[in-house]
Amino acid sequence: MAIKRGVSLYSYQQEQFFGRMTWKDMFREVKEDLHCDGIEIIDEATIHGYPFLSEQFVFDWHNELARYGLKAVTMDVYLDPMQFRDHVMNHDEAAERLKNDIVIASRLGFSNVRCLCLVPIDVIEKALPTAEKYNVRIGKEIHMPFPINAGHRRTSYDGPGSIPVNVNMCTEIMELADRTGSKHVGLVPDMGIFQDRPSQVRIDYELRHAKNPESIYFIIDNRTKMDPNELYAKYRERYAPDILDPMTLNSLAMTDSCADPEELREVVPYIVSIHGKFYNMTEIEGEPGHYEDKAIDYRRPFEVLKEEGYEGYIDSEFEGQRDQQDRGEEYLVDEVEQVRRHHEMMTRLIGK
Repeated sequence: MAIKRGVSLYSYQQEQFFGRMTWKDMFREVKEDLHCDGIEIIDEATIHGYPFLSEQFVFDWHNELARYGLKAVTMDVYLDPMQFRDHVMNHDEAAERLKNDIVIASRLGFSNVRCLCLVPIDVIEKALPTAEKYNVRIGKEIHMPFPINAGHRRTSYDGPGSIPVNVNMCTEIMELADRTGSKHVGLVPDMGIFQDRPSQVRIDYELRHAKNPESIYFIIDNRTKMDPNELYAKYRERYAPDILDPMTLNSLAMTDSCADPEELREVVPYIVSIHGKFYNMTEIEGEPGHYEDKAIDYRRPFEVLKEEGYEGYIDSEFEGQRDQQDRGEEYLVDEVEQVRRHHEMMTRLIGK
């Protein structure tokens, strides 16, 4: 057995928006052009009438899965605590929403649901009996800037305005699984945790929108020369008041990742699926037809996953189009081609 390939249909968001591809067209692309079988969706982006299911949609969904021999791998779910007009959702209400998503996932044949990093651990525990009843695993996403190992400290700006990070998130999930003995709760690593430099499409976006493009070059030129807090202080002193927010600054000043590929070894038994995050697949110099994302280390994580015997899915998740959607349609990237390039890389790294 080997690592299996799939696609998050989120990767084709532009094609869907402009009406060039429906989810049925995406199914055909996955099977006939990418020659893989894994399907991942964002619930509200694909399911007509979400959070309600029509019998017609359920029938069509299973019919298309069978038609192409595809596997419903992971359904990405969200918990919007502000969905009610009169109050903020409490943890019990959030758990009920998650339970409903689990039932939906089960009816559509999904093996897993993915929760975001910030979903409280007690909400997941409250929904765990439902996950076990319907045989759907709950996977909490490990997304940048959250680490795998609490002891891993990424070098980044951590002053006012920075995002607070629960460094114990992975440990909490693994402890929940061990304490309950449940095989229905685990983790969804996102390959973006191995990003160690800014993506070129992100740099280009900021250059197009900066009031003073020189300020962006200042960050890029000095990101390996200064501590991020020192860099931010000098940047703010020089270019205020027209400065970037801390989150954007961190994305441009990045010099290391928030996880080490070796840390995957401790979480492989808890992985329910993996997000194959990427931003910009370009041809490797001197290797025609071979592609890479220069901003994300894929080689070493794949080596570790193969050594540890991971046999689950890695689903391509293209996000680079979001940094190119500020211009006219003629400038938009070809999502279909980008995903095809990503699968060339994954196929090559998986090997025989």
